[in-house]
Order: sequence, then structure tokens, then C-alpha cells
Amino acid sequence: MAEVKVKKETNLSEPAEVENRIKELCQQFPQGITDQMIQNVLPHLEPQQRAMAINKMLSLGQLDLMRNSSGLLYRLKDTQGASKMKGSDNQEKLVYQIIEDAGNKGIWSRDIRFKSNLPLTEINKILKNLESKKLIKAVKSVAASKKKVYMLYNLQPDRSVTGGAWYSDQDFESEFVEVLNQQCFKFLQSKAEAARDGKQSPMVQRNSSFATSHEVWKYICELGISKVDLSMDDIETILNTLIYDGKAEMTVIAAKEGTVGSVDGQVKLYRGVNAILQPTGLVKTPCGLCPVFHDCHEGGEISPSSCVYMNEWLDF
Repeated sequence: MAEVKVKKETNLSEPAEVENRIKELCQQFPQGITDQMIQNVLPHLEPQQRAMAINKMLSLGQLDLMRNSSGLLYRLKDTQGASKMKGSDNQEKLVYQIIEDAGNKGIWSRDIRFKSNLPLTEINKILKNLESKKLIKAVKSVAASKKKVYMLYNLQPDRSVTGGAWYSDQDFESEFVEVLNQQCFKFLQSKAEAARDGKQSPMVQRNSSFATSHEVWKYICELGISKVDLSMDDIETILNTLIYDGKAEMTVIAAKEGTVGSVDGQVKLYRGVNAILQPTGLVKTPCGLCPVFHDCHEGGEISPSSCVYMNEWLDF
């Protein structure tokens, strides 16, 4: 997660000053900024002032409004791209506009053809021309390995396109995910052990054993086991797998304004847990976890003799 550089507060009573501060933040984070980032940098700015400044900048064409998995993003308008498009014909401008509207999720050439009503040969020619000018780029999508999506050259592809930190050259990094899973659980365990060693009351011990996703993220970053920059969302994804495995639990509490890692005034807390009783052998069989157990019978569509999960389990 990138560090936000907070400047000393100046007089924000003037709308122009608010707009300048938002521009500076957008320049610091060219991929886009969120409302929460603006609140963290300008904590004393009234919500109405913030909304007025953003709406004005949007209406003047100074900002682009985009959406990703975490919500709305504000990004400075690409004035360089607009100047490079001068002298281009209408067909090229149309294709560029379609790609720009697609944002950081990109768009397939087939969809560009559908929206522009241009021949495929003409579209391919325009795409190559725009790529040569470094106005757009082609990105391979994990959803369809043989297809490419096109987006503006300066955009960071959405994680739905690249697969995020869990994919490398369109291959799922299962070993990397497993290492992160183990290290996150190790951190939560150490937090719980430190709380138990504190000789406090049971309630205090329990509360002390919780860690925020930001603390876990900071620990993983300091380990240096990742070659890519991991976000808080990436770490929360790993922590969710620990919850599904019964190794951790999560609770949500109210947070003070400006708290690191808080979303909508709330922050998630995680703690490692140990199973009170080991599951019985019957539960470990595929039948013990099967959601269609009651529909399974010999000779039916779902049958023990044709169950691939039972065959895999017996082959261990």
C-alpha cells in the first residue's frame, strides 16, 4: 500500500486551495485516489466542501471518474493524450474514446468493433497506430489467455484483468499464496501468544490478541517475501482464507476518523484461533462435507461409484 504524504494544513477555506490539494494528491497517485485518501490527507475538510470541489473539477473536465473493486476513483484527466490526438481522423478519435471509456478494465477488439461499427481490418490498423503513439496498450487477461484487452497507456490494469498479486504471466501462484497464508497465521499466533503471556484478565487477553489488517500487511511487507507490492485488500483476501479454514476469526469495530485501514468508520480485526476438538474421521470424508449428500444414491445422477471426490480421497 502506497504511503500518503501528508502536508502541513494550510487555509482550506478557499475552494481553489482545496482543488489544488486534490490535484497534488492525484499527481502523487496517478492510478487514482479515493474519498478515504482525501479524508486522510485533509481531515478538517467538510464533506460538503470536498463534494463541491470534486464536482467542479469533474464538470471542468479536470478529473476522470472511474470505478474499481474498492469503489470510486478520481484521476487527473490525460491532457497529454488529448493533445496527441490532434490531427487524427474521426475514426481514430472514436476508437480512442471507446477505449478511454472502458477504464482500467480494458475492452476487447470485438467490443470496439461492435460499438464503433467499423470493419475489423480498420480497427486493427487504428489499434496498431494508437499503440505506436503510446496512447493505448494491449494487456493479456487472465479470464481469456488468448485474448487481449486494450486500455489507455498510463493506466494500471484492474486486478480482474491481471489476476492481481496471485498471478504471474497468467499462472496462479499457489505456492506464493500458501507462504502468505502461513506467515499471516504465524503473525496472528504470535499476537495471541504475546497476549497470553501478559497475565491479564481473559477479556483483556482476548482483545489484545486481535490485529488489524494493516498490522498484518505491515508485517508481511517487512518480511520482504513478496516481489510485488501487496495491498491491504490482498492481505484481507489471505486472512479470509484463514477464516474459511477455521484458523482465524474476524470482528468489526468502530474506528476514529482517519484511522489507518478504516473504511466507512469501521476497521476489521483478526485473531488466530485453535479448534477446540479435532473433527472426527467421518467428517473428513467427502460425504461428511457434501452439500448434495441426501441426493446421492447408487444408480442416480449423483452416485458413490461415480463420485470423483471419493475416488481422489481413496487414492491418497
